[in-house]
Amino acid sequence: MKTNELIQAGLVSLSTLALCSVSLSANAVPDQPKQWEKCAGIAKAGMNDCGALDGSHKCAGQAKTDNMDTEWVYVPLGTCEKITGGVVAKVKPAKS
Repeated sequence: MKTNELIQAGLVSLSTLALCSVSLSANAVPDQPKQWEKCAGIAKAGMNDCGALDGSHKCAGQAKTDNMDTEWVYVPLGTCEKITGGVVAKVKPAKS
């Protein structure tokens, strides 16, 4: 192979890699949600966002077990029902 052919092959490879990197990074982070929904039934123990739906406590991080019906976390609007066990409890606008 001639030197020019090697250089051309290298440049094609680099440009392809650069295009792939740009397209991947453009989709790596989703847009900031315009609305959130309280999604009950999916919070892990100690990972709930705020007070329980049944009023048993009023603070974040107090869920006793995983996936309790009364414990919830905020997720982007339209996401909750896509998660096994997720039930929408309330929708709220995102802060701007």
